[in-house]
Amino acid sequence: MMPRLLSLIVTTYNRPDALRAVLLSLAAQTDRAFEVLVADDGSRPETAAAIAGVAVDFPVPLVHLWQTDDGFRAAAARNLAVAASRGDYLVFIDGDCVLRPDFVARHRVLAERGWFVAGNRILLSQGFTARMLQAATGALHADSRLTWLGRRLAGAINRWFPLCFLPGQGWRKAQPQRWRGARTCNLAIWRTDFDTVNGFDEVFQGWGHEDADLAIRLLHAGVLRKDGRFATAVLHLWHHENDRSKLPENERRLAEILAGDRVRAQQGIGAYTTDQVSAARRQQFGPSAA
Repeated sequence: MMPRLLSLIVTTYNRPDALRAVLLSLAAQTDRAFEVLVADDGSRPETAAAIAGVAVDFPVPLVHLWQTDDGFRAAAARNLAVAASRGDYLVFIDGDCVLRPDFVARHRVLAERGWFVAGNRILLSQGFTARMLQAATGALHADSRLTWLGRRLAGAINRWFPLCFLPGQGWRKAQPQRWRGARTCNLAIWRTDFDTVNGFDEVFQGWGHEDADLAIRLLHAGVLRKDGRFATAVLHLWHHENDRSKLPENERRLAEILAGDRVRAQQGIGAYTTDQVSAARRQQFGPSAA
């Protein structure tokens, strides 16, 4: 059974130019049975302005949820967005990952009860990313595979083959217990499974491993991994490396979860109340805004 409604959770922090390109790619999706929730980890007002600018005539519901800037708290921002969502299937992407027009449609076809889907990404070079964002055309998502092949030959992207589609489902289940490489720049989970593991664990603060922790706990709960490669690749805009000062502590936490069998997050989505969600909702656009 395919999902009824997909909730696209877009995590962002002070990157309004990149977020604009991502939202434009979401507005161009061939499958329109989804909603968009921007999980904002404390951005300045420029981000809200960028969302409002793109939101004019946005084809699907679009909600901006904001939390105070108190360091890198992506896990909390995502939990908050999920708490405000209405979909039965969640697709997590980053606010610097541009989507091809069939991205939502591909994820809908890959959705299967008892499995989460880990997609992959294509990295854009620093120079190419800067040129595209300065042009502000928002057309990256619409460019053909042939155009992207030329960019690969020119060194603007790190690989091209992920843009190709490989049919079939059986091979996608070849590594059902693999957690490595499951990243929130392209990760899809049934909402019921997300609730079972209590969402992201907010004890992970600072960059690193909150997505691996989620994948491991899903595996502990009996939810298996399905490969989204050669169907759902995202175009990851270049960015500076995040502060990794808290990585050692996050690695320690990851080692603990790997050594045990814990399923539920210590500090997860179950703590969110309706009042908290309502207080965080900054803007709402699209067909349901009225």
